[in-house]
Amino acid sequence: MSTIISEGALTFTFEADAKAGKYDDWSFYRNQFQQGCFKDNKAVDLLCELNRSAWLIEVKDYRVHPRTKVVDLADEVAIKVRDTLAGLVAASVGANDPVERAFARRMVRAQRMRVVCHIEQPARASRLRPRVIEPDKLKLKLRTLLKAIDVHPIVGDRASMDGTLPWEVA
Repeated sequence: MSTIISEGALTFTFEADAKAGKYDDWSFYRNQFQQGCFKDNKAVDLLCELNRSAWLIEVKDYRVHPRTKVVDLADEVAIKVRDTLAGLVAASVGANDPVERAFARRMVRAQRMRVVCHIEQPARASRLRPRVIEPDKLKLKLRTLLKAIDVHPIVGDRASMDGTLPWEVA
């Protein structure tokens, strides 16, 4: 049976064999780690483990509200990936919930880490809603920042990633 997860206005449907979840909804993240060793830990939106590959997925939807944060998006994603990986290592040995602990162990023991930045932007650029994120530039910067984790991070939207990943987005 497929796992279906909503993130904002987007719905992710993962393959039947995939183990997937919203990391920032985990009890471990919210109650033990978020304000733990480092104050204000960040988290990617979704996790997926399939065929010994661990997927860390950050979702950004700028179709309705434009980006207002001053921090560079690539830096923001890299920080979230770093903090999520630290949280997964901690959860793999210290999570109170056995399901979260087992999922964290699967993620940590994966043979390959993959980073995905799913970005939806307005279909048509306008003065009111410009296309401010250039996926190619973001991908290049993420490749530099995350080369020790994933030398080929994926950046795209529903149209560009349709059918290439172990999930679909609607």
